[in-house]
Amino acid sequence: MLAELRKTLSKLKHYLQDTYEVLVGRRNPMTPPSHIVHINAGNAEKIGNKFLKYFVELGGLKATDNVLDVGSGFGRMAVPLTGYLTSNSRYEGMEIIDSGVKWCTRKITPRFKNFHFTRIDVKNDRYNPKGTVQAPDFKFPFKDESFDFIILTSVFTHMLPSAIDNYLSEISRVLKKQGKVFITYFLLNDVSSYFVNKGKSQFGLKYSFENCKIESVEDPEYVVAYREDEVDDLCKKHHMKFNAVYYGKWSGREDGLDFQDIIVGEKN
Repeated sequence: MLAELRKTLSKLKHYLQDTYEVLVGRRNPMTPPSHIVHINAGNAEKIGNKFLKYFVELGGLKATDNVLDVGSGFGRMAVPLTGYLTSNSRYEGMEIIDSGVKWCTRKITPRFKNFHFTRIDVKNDRYNPKGTVQAPDFKFPFKDESFDFIILTSVFTHMLPSAIDNYLSEISRVLKKQGKVFITYFLLNDVSSYFVNKGKSQFGLKYSFENCKIESVEDPEYVVAYREDEVDDLCKKHHMKFNAVYYGKWSGREDGLDFQDIIVGEKN
């Protein structure tokens, strides 16, 4: 009862803040209201702009690239890309949360005709428990070699091994040769494992599940971590290679770039 009350009060707080920002003209009309995405709206814009910088400076994203955003959510990455990609570029967002796709289609696509959002009914126990398609069986609804740059932020951190194997296969299929991928992970290596074992990381990762580590047995997709060398092997299996790895702060590293680890890869 108390937990539900706190949740209701939190939503009300965000709703009032959203309303105030609209009335005083502080809100970008393409910034999703915080009461529907449960994050501070200002932070959503700030995070999106920060990742655009990462895409360009670390990933080599060009303004003329065709981009696929897997897990496009409420447009946190799409919105800053509207100011960077040319009108001749193509942006496609795929998302399992229906309300996110509807919001982006209503708020972003009318302003930027080259930005499209597709609902995919892939099952995920946390975000889409009634999904009709299993992630290991899902086929991306795009032709071979359609994209120059593919983004997955906070996607593989919530997916289990067989699903990631399939998604990397599909990513390789729809990515052009020499195309780039920008994917965030929780990577386990000697350094991060040391911090996890010492209790310095954000997650305990006490449970093994297939060939990954998870935070919760009751909710396996809540947090999923993979050994870095196994991710490397899986990428090679699907004709991709690491170009660079940027470690995050989640494990307790003080010199982490962002919260999650980032891998920039390329299709051979």
